[in-house]
Amino acid sequence: MLMLVLVAATMGLCPLVRAQPLCRARTVRTGKVFNVVREVDGDVLYFPSTTPRVIKHPCQKNVAVYLGRQVFFTTDNFESSLLPLTIPTSMQVGVPTVTSAHFIGPSLLLVVNRKVYIYNYENDSWEVPIGIRHPVSHISGDHCCYVGNTFCVRMSFSIFAYLHGEPVSQAHIYKSTTGGRRFKKYTYVGQADLVGSLGGIFHFYGLSQIGLLIIDRQKGTFKYSHHPLNRSLGLAFDYNETLDVLVIPGHRGLLILWSDKSLLYSHNSGQLVDSIPVKRGEQILHRSVSRANITIHTIAFNENELAVLTKEDRLYYGSLRLLSSSIIKFADQPIWSPGAAMMFLNPGMLEILTPLPDPASQAFDFQKCLLNIQKLLMDPQLQVDKCKIEYLDGNFVDKMYTIDMHSKLEFSATLITRLGTSPIPLVMVSNPHSLGLQASMSENGNTLDGTILYLLEIYLKQQQHWGRTDPNFTSSLRRATVSTLTVDIANKEMSCVDIKPLSTLISVGCDLEKKIVVQNKISACSKGVLDPTVLQDNYTYIIKKEFYDLSFQGRPSTEDLVVYYPYHRLGCPRLVYYDTPWRPVVELWKEGHFQEVIQAEYVLREVSGVFTYSYSLTAKEARCVSQPQNWTSIIQETEGPFWDRENYVSCHDSENSAPLRWPEVQYQILGGRTQNSIIFDQRNGIYIFFLSIVDPYYSYCHLQTTFSIYVHGAYPLLILPPGLTIAMLVASILLSVWLAYMVPKVLHTEKGHRIKRFGAGLCWRCKRLCTCHWPRSPKLAPEEKRKPPGNRLAPWEASANL
Repeated sequence: MLMLVLVAATMGLCPLVRAQPLCRARTVRTGKVFNVVREVDGDVLYFPSTTPRVIKHPCQKNVAVYLGRQVFFTTDNFESSLLPLTIPTSMQVGVPTVTSAHFIGPSLLLVVNRKVYIYNYENDSWEVPIGIRHPVSHISGDHCCYVGNTFCVRMSFSIFAYLHGEPVSQAHIYKSTTGGRRFKKYTYVGQADLVGSLGGIFHFYGLSQIGLLIIDRQKGTFKYSHHPLNRSLGLAFDYNETLDVLVIPGHRGLLILWSDKSLLYSHNSGQLVDSIPVKRGEQILHRSVSRANITIHTIAFNENELAVLTKEDRLYYGSLRLLSSSIIKFADQPIWSPGAAMMFLNPGMLEILTPLPDPASQAFDFQKCLLNIQKLLMDPQLQVDKCKIEYLDGNFVDKMYTIDMHSKLEFSATLITRLGTSPIPLVMVSNPHSLGLQASMSENGNTLDGTILYLLEIYLKQQQHWGRTDPNFTSSLRRATVSTLTVDIANKEMSCVDIKPLSTLISVGCDLEKKIVVQNKISACSKGVLDPTVLQDNYTYIIKKEFYDLSFQGRPSTEDLVVYYPYHRLGCPRLVYYDTPWRPVVELWKEGHFQEVIQAEYVLREVSGVFTYSYSLTAKEARCVSQPQNWTSIIQETEGPFWDRENYVSCHDSENSAPLRWPEVQYQILGGRTQNSIIFDQRNGIYIFFLSIVDPYYSYCHLQTTFSIYVHGAYPLLILPPGLTIAMLVASILLSVWLAYMVPKVLHTEKGHRIKRFGAGLCWRCKRLCTCHWPRSPKLAPEEKRKPPGNRLAPWEASANL
């Protein structure tokens, strides 16, 4: 009897128990206590769609913009009353309708009346980008938030502007790599042959592709820009009304396509697009939103979560997984209003935001309603299983890594699950065409309560170097790409709100820590050939006009060139003997540590155009199968001396179609498979060389450096031909020998005596002529004075009397 009474009492109390509200509203009202007058200045912007939304800055969590009947910009997550955002009247925008918004750094890009404007919120200024000459309606781009990474900055600063619905073959697409300051016309490969209208163009960095959404006959498909995905289109999906395409942050290839009657999802950058089902527990209630007979009012998302608010006062929530996604419905509550929008403040913390006009002020207040998703998921009626994952962490989270050519990465992750459960780890890369992986899991001990601790080890390197994929599947090895590594649990429950997937961005490209150095073991200063103090004192040297050509064509110039030697940058020149074939020893360094001596192919160019050197091999001797490139052909093709890994084509490549027409031409590539060297002409002096690694399969970096050498040991050039010089030398030797034999013999003859007398007389006359300039001789003795002059004989007369 007592039991029946208790049951009856319990049943009687059930109707009195009211469901807990999803959230409790509060109103944000600031800056109005002291009646400070705040007035709107300029043209008030507005969003013409009936579905308001909040766009958050992906890298600055408190910066956001609300798009609705008014546009509001905030730097504190709408924690203060705000005036509607206006654009200066001087910009003359006409009808101030906003159709697209995108954050880049400290700027907000807005499409207002089919034109792009930039609002710099740090200095509260507006500007108009240059380069766009046709109407546009949308801006698309992606974000990278790793601080201090130049590659990451380039990703964020690259955006597209386009007009939605324009015939795709004639669409005017603009691209900017300067954060929207300057645009250039962009033509998609094969765009003129495409059929349909333009639904959007997007940077899919996680797949290293540019995706073009094409709409044709109420079907949508994505087309991709690079091999191997450029050979076919993605799987077609229904496109019955205009869909907004949202690129989920994180570069994992996750997309959401939505309208008021449709909600689609892709986990591989649009290759497969499917509807998001509505579930209760593990039971599927509706295969798609359209079958649920609801009208979507607005949505909110972050890297791993999705929230949907409908006009029927229903709130749906789901987790964005790598393989599939679904949503569940929370209890019905009156939370919808025409101006309501949503945003995630943190994982598992959702806020519903509604602007409230104030009759006494032009500044709007905000009604905010905060939902704790983790708490709501504990409702038994939702039939959501309890999370079985207790811990998931790795040594690679929130970092960006680089895999250069022929390098690899090794990561590890730790996993702890509830006692008695078996996890199914899921390790994926967003771009398997360029990045391959190998993973293994093992037990690595136990926790204090006996739970097994699992260790997940991951090995990554380029897919082409694993040797287990078809070339038709892999991307071009020469092209730098990007991929995202994600570690998650395949059977993870929706209630694991705080257990986020582990993710990191990996650049399969240039390692910026690498640099090349030319070895300098013997310098001209260490051998005393040059003085370093002289080189440091603004040293200059002269290149004769017949030895240089600034156009790098090997033609003599019209005047000598004075060159300043930059000692602070080049140091003391390396010492090279002119008569010995030479090539530099190039070293690879990384983060200040020596790595290896580079054996890859490289080229040299004297920066002042000095051409007094040649190469030891010809194209034939280098065993080229096609005509090799040289500086002359490169300058003609690129309109400048720009020879690097991007435009280098090996003459040993069988796919090179250029025939070998001139086999005797000099082979101007050093390193690699040949022993090609530099041979200097007979000229001493300083050479400043620019060196560039051109082998595209050595590194994705443009490895370049500048160094100097001093060539010595060359004697001055001979004025006479060597043959004539040798003949004259031999003739002079023979003449000397003949004279040494003949002169003594002739002097013993009568003719020889006459020659001697003539020589003696000639000497006496010269002596008397010289005495005219000498001081007067001492006075003669009296005896000598008294001798008649006729008694004094000339030297040659005395010798004759003998």
